[in-house]
Amino acid sequence: MITPFDDAYFMKKALQEAEIAFEKGEVPVGAVIVVEDRIIARAHNLTEQLNDVTAHAEMQAITAAANFLGGKYLHNCTLYVTLEPCQMCAGALYWSQISKIVYGAKDTERGFSTMGTKIHPKTKVVQGVMEKEAAQLLKRFFIEKRNLN
Repeated sequence: MITPFDDAYFMKKALQEAEIAFEKGEVPVGAVIVVEDRIIARAHNLTEQLNDVTAHAEMQAITAAANFLGGKYLHNCTLYVTLEPCQMCAGALYWSQISKIVYGAKDTERGFSTMGTKIHPKTKVVQGVMEKEAAQLLKRFFIEKRNLN
């Protein structure tokens, strides 16, 4: 039986966050963190708005989820993010001990797997969920950005 709460359902929520980032002129990456089929954190890139290179969607989501849970560990939580996390975000996810990471588009230049960054051994990683939609949004963003400059 398929419930409405599958990986695609939550990735759509992350894509909605990526759209918000797109509208703000941020690189369109969105993230949600889920525990027991409940979204406890929503975030998108804020690096331009905050003038902060660490304000990636994943970092914002980790902080929001930890605040919600009242602790630094994200046991039994799943991160849904539209783009493969970079090594900075992967490091933070490692330390958070998140249980599962689901991402859409692969980042062949800066993604944690390309950079050789390790994820916590107990963390399950699922790639390619709604990959096409996530990649198209990124592509559209960079085409528009090039055409404006």
